Amino acid sequence: MKKITATIERNDNNYYQISSDDEIMDCCFGGYGYSVDEAKKDFYKSIEEAKEIVAERGGEWPREAEEITVEFRYDLPSFFNCFDWINVSQFAKRAGINESQMRQYKTGIASASETTMRKIMGTIRKMSAELQAVTM
Repeated sequence: MKKITATIERNDNNYYQISSDDEIMDCCFGGYGYSVDEAKKDFYKSIEEAKEIVAERGGEWPREAEEITVEFRYDLPSFFNCFDWINVSQFAKRAGINESQMRQYKTGIASASETTMRKIMGTIRKMSAELQAVTM
């Protein structure tokens, strides 16, 4: 199994782009879209296209890369686009961040400081733990 780390960012044109420094047999991966979901689909398509390119070159796709997992890293606008079901005002309250400032982080108008990013990541981790503890 091969693990690829990819970064999702919203650019100045409100377009989401995914890039990765990882390569397989000199093939790079990337994706673009008007939403994170579209960009992810395009990113996975780039992996399939890489397999075709390797075959066209007469190469063989490595066995360890037959199964690929992708770890996505998000900027704040991309995170809130992907998880649009999160209520930003309630999230801001939980994180102890001013609601209007949090909306600016969500839209990319403002960038969060390192201290604020730690608060945001801490809140995301707490939410994740709470969700994982749910049983029905």
